[in-house]
Amino acid sequence: MNTKKMHFLLCMVLTAFLLFLPACSQKDSESGQETEKEEVLLPISINGKEIRVGETTVQTLLDEGLDVSWVDENYNRITVDPSTQLEANSYYTGGSIKVTDSMSFSISLVTDEEAVSLGQAVIARLELRMAGEDDKSVLETISFDGVPVTELTREKAGEKYPDWTGDEVMWLKYGLEYKYDLNFDISTGYLSGFAVECKYDVDWNS
Repeated sequence: MNTKKMHFLLCMVLTAFLLFLPACSQKDSESGQETEKEEVLLPISINGKEIRVGETTVQTLLDEGLDVSWVDENYNRITVDPSTQLEANSYYTGGSIKVTDSMSFSISLVTDEEAVSLGQAVIARLELRMAGEDDKSVLETISFDGVPVTELTREKAGEKYPDWTGDEVMWLKYGLEYKYDLNFDISTGYLSGFAVECKYDVDWNS
């Protein structure tokens, strides 16, 4: 093969390679953007029973023996009837999961595009506020993302979730799909409460 033909072929190969690189870079960039947008759901556990906000239903809580109750029209707490029909595309507040006589999780429910029974409604928000007099042995059975709430300090939260924002008494993550709100006692640095929420576009007047 003469020198001119060889030079021509090398130029063609080099041109094709240079054209290929931007396509790969763009694909990698797009893939990276998709990865950045993916959000990981952090589960909550009560005595080994996992609750995944945005996924777990009321019936699942009941099947696992958790004490779920609701506030009726007279503001009295009543045991839930899982067969109660809820409206479609709606958000319901006023629920709770009893842990002890003095400690309960506040929960909100959401329904999808079709009307479902209360048992099939999904937990859309979960919140726990803790007090200094709460039984530590009970708190040790509650965990946030696999860490017992008695061990989750502001310092540890900062190390575990370095991309979150906040100050010495709160550490927050408001993503596209999930919201996490951790609150800490300023004097001890230990967790004093937290809330986890999955965002929905629903009727908030239910």
